[in-house]
Amino acid sequence: MSDWDLMMPGMGLTAIGLAGVILSYLGIANTFLTGMQALSGLTMFIGMVFLSAGILSGGVSTSPRAKATTLVIFGISGSVGVYALGLNKVITSLPAFVGILIIILIPTIVLAFVAMKVPKHFKPIATIFLAAMIVGIGSYTAFGFIGPGAHFQLPTAALNSTNSTTPVASSAPVISIDIPANSSMPGHANFTPDSVSVPKGDIVEWTNNDKVPHTVTSQDGTTWDSGIIKPGNTFKLDTSKLNDTTYQYLCTVHPIMSGNITITAPAKPVFANVTITSGAGTSASTACVGTNNCFAPNPLTVKTGTTVTWTNGDSVAHTVTSGKPSDSVSGDVFDSGLIKPGKTFQFTFTKTGTQNYFCTVHPWMVGKVTVG
Repeated sequence: MSDWDLMMPGMGLTAIGLAGVILSYLGIANTFLTGMQALSGLTMFIGMVFLSAGILSGGVSTSPRAKATTLVIFGISGSVGVYALGLNKVITSLPAFVGILIIILIPTIVLAFVAMKVPKHFKPIATIFLAAMIVGIGSYTAFGFIGPGAHFQLPTAALNSTNSTTPVASSAPVISIDIPANSSMPGHANFTPDSVSVPKGDIVEWTNNDKVPHTVTSQDGTTWDSGIIKPGNTFKLDTSKLNDTTYQYLCTVHPIMSGNITITAPAKPVFANVTITSGAGTSASTACVGTNNCFAPNPLTVKTGTTVTWTNGDSVAHTVTSGKPSDSVSGDVFDSGLIKPGKTFQFTFTKTGTQNYFCTVHPWMVGKVTVG
C-alpha cells in the first residue's frame, strides 16, 4: 500500500516547486532573486522523490484511493503543462525546461515499474538506459566539435525580424543600448536605456558591459535572438524589416531583465550640397585658400543622418577624403577617389562630431563637416 506520510509532503513540495518554476520562467515579478528557477526546480524534484517513494512504497498500489490520487496529480500537472506550452511563444526557455522534465521522467517511470514488476530485468534495462544516455551526450558533444563551423551559422550581427542573413546596413544610424554591470541583480538597471524609440531602418546595438553572458531576445523568441553575448561583445539588430510597433525583449539567461524598443516611421532623408568651386585646384595661391571656400559652403553643419553631396564644379579632377593633409592615415571614414569635372560624390553622416576632409590631389583644399 502507498505510504501517505511520504505522499502528502511530496505533493506539497512538488506543487510549491512547480508553481515557483512556472512563475520564474514567466518573469512575472522582478522581485524574484536570481536563481529562483534553480531553487524552485530543486524543491519540485525533492517533492517528486517523496511523492514517488510514497506511491511505490510496498509495490505499485492498485487501490482506488491511490488511483484517484494519481489521477488528480497527473491532472493538475497536465493542466499546468498544457497552459505553459500554450505560452511557448512568449516564454522562450520553457520548452527546453519541459524537454528536460520529459527526459528525466520517462526513464524514471520505466525503471521504477521494472524494479517493482520484473526486478530480474532491472539491471539490463538500466544498463540500456545508461548506455543510451552516454551515446546521446557523447554524440551531442562530438557533433558540437566537428559540426558545421562558424561560417555556416547565422551571424548575430545580421539577424533581423525574419532571422535572415541579410547584412546590417553599415550606413544606417546606430542607436546604442548598454547592458550595465550587475544588470541581472535586483535593484540594478537591466538595459540602459530600457525603452527607446527607433526610426525604422536604423540599427540598434546592445553592448554587454557586464561580467557575465546575456542575451537580447524578443518576447516571442522568433522575431530576433542574439544568442549568448559574451562580456565585452555586442549584438546589432537591423530594424528595416520590423513592424511599426513596440517590441518587448528579455535576457533568456536572466528572465527578470527586460526592455522594449518602439519602431517608428522612418525619418525623411535629409540632404546637403557642397560645391567644389571653379579654379580651386589651379594654384595653392588661389583666393579659395585663405577664405576656406574651395568647398562651398565650408564649414558645413548638418544633423545626424544627413547625406552630403559634393559636386565638382571645377575643370580638373578632385577628391573628397576624410582627415587632414598632415595625417599619417587618411580616408578611413570616406574617400571619393577621383571626382571628374561635373561628377558627384555622396556620404551619409551617422555619427555626431566634427569631420575634417581635403583633396589629396590639391592638399590646400580643406573642408570641415560638423554633425550634431
